[in-house]
Amino acid sequence: MARPWVPAAAAYAALLIGILDIVKGVFPRFRVSRISEIASVLPGSVTTLALSASLVVGILLIMLAHALRRRKVRAWRAVVVLLPVGTALEGLRWGHPIAASVSLLLFVVLLVNRREFYALSDPRSRWRALWNLLVLGAFDLVLGWVIVDSHPRTVVGDPGFGDQMQHVVFGLVGLDGPVAYTSERVADLVSFSLAGLGVLTAVTTIYLALRPERPAAALSEDDEERLRGLLDRYGRQDSLGYFALRRDKSVIFSPSGKAAVAYRVVAGVMLASGDPIGDPEAWPGAIGRFLEEAGRHAWVPAVIGCSETGGEVWTREGDLDALEIGDEAVVEVAGFTLEGRAMRNVRQMVNRVERLGYTCRVRRAGDMSEAERERIRTAADHWRGTETERGFSMALGRFGDPADADCLVVTAHRAAAPEGDDQSGGDIRAVLHFVPWGRDGISLDLMRRDREADPGLNELLIVRALQAAPDFGVTRVSLNFAMFRSALARGERLGAGPVLRAWRAVLVFLSRWFQIESLYRFNAKFRPMWEPRFLVYPNTRDLPRIGVSALQAEAFLTLPSIGWRSALLRRRRRRAPVPRPLPGAVVAGSAGPDSGPGDSTGPDGGPGSRRTA
Repeated sequence: MARPWVPAAAAYAALLIGILDIVKGVFPRFRVSRISEIASVLPGSVTTLALSASLVVGILLIMLAHALRRRKVRAWRAVVVLLPVGTALEGLRWGHPIAASVSLLLFVVLLVNRREFYALSDPRSRWRALWNLLVLGAFDLVLGWVIVDSHPRTVVGDPGFGDQMQHVVFGLVGLDGPVAYTSERVADLVSFSLAGLGVLTAVTTIYLALRPERPAAALSEDDEERLRGLLDRYGRQDSLGYFALRRDKSVIFSPSGKAAVAYRVVAGVMLASGDPIGDPEAWPGAIGRFLEEAGRHAWVPAVIGCSETGGEVWTREGDLDALEIGDEAVVEVAGFTLEGRAMRNVRQMVNRVERLGYTCRVRRAGDMSEAERERIRTAADHWRGTETERGFSMALGRFGDPADADCLVVTAHRAAAPEGDDQSGGDIRAVLHFVPWGRDGISLDLMRRDREADPGLNELLIVRALQAAPDFGVTRVSLNFAMFRSALARGERLGAGPVLRAWRAVLVFLSRWFQIESLYRFNAKFRPMWEPRFLVYPNTRDLPRIGVSALQAEAFLTLPSIGWRSALLRRRRRRAPVPRPLPGAVVAGSAGPDSGPGDSTGPDGGPGSRRTA
């Protein structure tokens, strides 16, 4: 009989036992019991060593509690070994028979319910070893200081905080520090405890550093070829389909091979993006395998950025819930024009920028030389505002790959700059990169411009791309994704309620740090159709965890870089010149008839940025 409550209950029990073991090992008064005198019949070194070992067992139980709750089979095996060890240590100390009984009871419960712990281990990188060293090292220093300071009656003299910390550091590596005790047993207890903490940190760090590294996600050549075959036949269904070809994603195919789901595992969340790729009739098979894989590893399944059609299939097949998170701006090329009052602001921006000497070039990536692709790639990297390349659900993560020959590249150039204007980037001043959306559509991947370029350049690039689209057989263009667009739009209308207005005020406030309102305003200039996008999730309690995982996947939350390396990369990026491109690309059409003042800050309030969710 299934008992789904057992893993959570066992995890909390292991956590409680671990905390009690640490408390008993650190604070002497918690080690006193009515039969503690019996322990005197054993050699003092035996009971002291048992107490120190119990401290280490307690730390390990706390470290394993979370994995035990996630049904990890390796955590179950480790806890099943640690509980009898902890019970034996309690027996050596003759201190707390009740605690030993609780440990034995949990041991029996785990054995009886071993089928509830089936999840395989998560793929990890060696960064985990560094984090283990830093976190456990800091914990060792704090706990070691508490151990050294918790025996004031037996301390010789009055050592200060510096002496105590020096004693802790020495003790972690097995050496004697400056703090002395009148009781030989207390001195042994402190020494054994500190040495045990040091050994635990060293062993776990070495294990994580030396075990075989398995990347969290990698798209094999065979999988990429199969995905491209599906996109050739069904790529028109979803504007995000081509982003499944990111090579830091994994992919699961349906049993028939006619559909697939691309994903990445981040912090225990199995994160898919967009709709399944392939034949809609085969979507349930791919979704079923995706959920089965998530269940095998006890990962939380989630989907970000799926369409309404995809969301309906996900929620039906996976018994999941959906939450609207924003809208995608899609422009129909046939209906786009710069004429009319509604487009007056964009028209004026485009005319003003062109009068300053900017021109645009539109071409397929496959029609460019490798030298020209390299120059554009170098320029785009030079303009990037962050050290980390962002994107997951709506970004390809590369530029100029020979396999992406059908991508559309739009660049802005300025051959001559006004006197005093820094033109270290050559005449390339901005770039847009679109990926294919079936045979008659394109989807925005990259939007970047020189920080020194004039405002309005992003509008010029998009307008010229839309005007040149028919020459490439493109009838629809997907632009940026606007988070919570409907809330911003409804919240500013006449008659909006207090709750909606308050939510809009929160979004406007968050727009100071994130591209929320600015992206919505920028996209709205081109009079697009708004296509809603959804987040699919299992339970409401999983939303915070999924949100953090999505931010990590999109690289808004990243591991800190090593200081000197980060500074060196920033210095090289600032100094690196951007070569000038070779001439020969097709120049897009001229500006409209109207002219006048205009201004634009771009979708991020500054230089163009990668499309993000």
